[in-house]
Amino acid sequence: MQRVHAFGDDALGDLDAVALAEAIRSGLVDRAGVIEAAVGRAAAVNPALNGLAYDGFAQALEAASTAAATASGGFFAGVPTFIKDNVDVAGQPTMRGTDAWAPRGAVRDGEFTKLYLATGPISLGKTRMSEFGFNGSAEHPRLGPVRNPWNTDHTAGASSSGSGAFVAAGVVPIAHANDGGGSIRIPASCNGLVGLKPSRGRLPLEPEQRRLPVNIVANGVLTRSVRDTAAFYREAERVWRHPKLPPIGDVTGPGGQRLKIAVVTNSVERECSRELRELTLQTASLLEGLGHRIEYLHQPPVPASFADDFVLYWGFLALAQVRTGPRTFGGTFDRARLDKLTMGLAGHTSRNLHRLPLAVMRLRRLRRRTARFFCMYDALLTPTVADETPKIGYLAPSDYQQVLERLAGWAAFTPLQNVTGEPAISLPLAQSANGLPVGMMLAADVGRERRLLELAYELEEARPWAGIRT
Repeated sequence: MQRVHAFGDDALGDLDAVALAEAIRSGLVDRAGVIEAAVGRAAAVNPALNGLAYDGFAQALEAASTAAATASGGFFAGVPTFIKDNVDVAGQPTMRGTDAWAPRGAVRDGEFTKLYLATGPISLGKTRMSEFGFNGSAEHPRLGPVRNPWNTDHTAGASSSGSGAFVAAGVVPIAHANDGGGSIRIPASCNGLVGLKPSRGRLPLEPEQRRLPVNIVANGVLTRSVRDTAAFYREAERVWRHPKLPPIGDVTGPGGQRLKIAVVTNSVERECSRELRELTLQTASLLEGLGHRIEYLHQPPVPASFADDFVLYWGFLALAQVRTGPRTFGGTFDRARLDKLTMGLAGHTSRNLHRLPLAVMRLRRLRRRTARFFCMYDALLTPTVADETPKIGYLAPSDYQQVLERLAGWAAFTPLQNVTGEPAISLPLAQSANGLPVGMMLAADVGRERRLLELAYELEEARPWAGIRT
């Protein structure tokens, strides 16, 4: 066991993104010094964590120097960050967690990248992820695993592993993540972070993601504090806002309304572990002590077909990557270099294509069921995952059937909101007996991110979460 972090007495200190942005604006620290400190921290911990997909350090240092000279704006001006390796950044390769084709620089920034950088942060490069985001742990057979800074024997969790590891380890206070089945919320749980998956359409997506039969992907960020997450959504909304969703606005503290909150500790796949159940019930008791009305339910608001339908659709996404690889990624694409989970998922759906239309129809209809659920309840509390963070190797994509069964059992709670488009937030409210962070997840109706952030502020005040140094 090894705990790894980079917190120290440099320009970054232990500041969150909001505090660091204020320190830069007030002149307490300068942008160039902040970026130099972040680069030094990344170089110090990456050998142990393996979270870096592309080194953009030189460009970041140049950008910091130029920004300092021109006093460029944005609320997060000068704050160091990373961007996950499945959205384009001009001049940097987008490898999507694999090495199945030759790297080439993107021609332009992607839609989310443009919005994110417009809020002011300076990216140090790209973070590692699982291949195409399909696995709950980034453990590519040739690229190696991304390790958890709380205990490097364990995974950093889901496809946004690199971003989660670097934020938790203090390299940067905020980093991009995205979520197609839990990959904002799962690394938040594994690494002791705040991770909000927003409502469908809250933040821009790439054109190919918007064309999906069921649009399950959402961009977002990982942070160490609720106020950083709230500030990001406030600033993002000032750059671009979806006209059909209610605005989030500037959320700065707990809300006054007492809510009716349902609690569920079993998914369609399984009951969560005894330890996770107890920790979830403790969180429910905390909410009840704060004056919220708690109701315990035996079943989640999903049909028995949900898990099989989601895996079939997950495999459809893998099949699309495999079949269109040469056209999408160029002539160097080599499907023989894809991992066994990607190929296994693609094969599963290829053999069951006749079942896909009905599965897609059921997934699309699921929102009707959860909309009725949120007519009765203001929020839903579950554990973020069904058991504590697994060790490296448990989700390694060496045997398709084994890793799929393990993944479905562990990441059993998060996919629901990807299908329905509802927002959900993971908060680091607990720790396992082994001292690893454990996330608790709160979900709400579409467009209710403000409610979730107000709840998150309230819980953060009532039970401050442990940092990696405590």
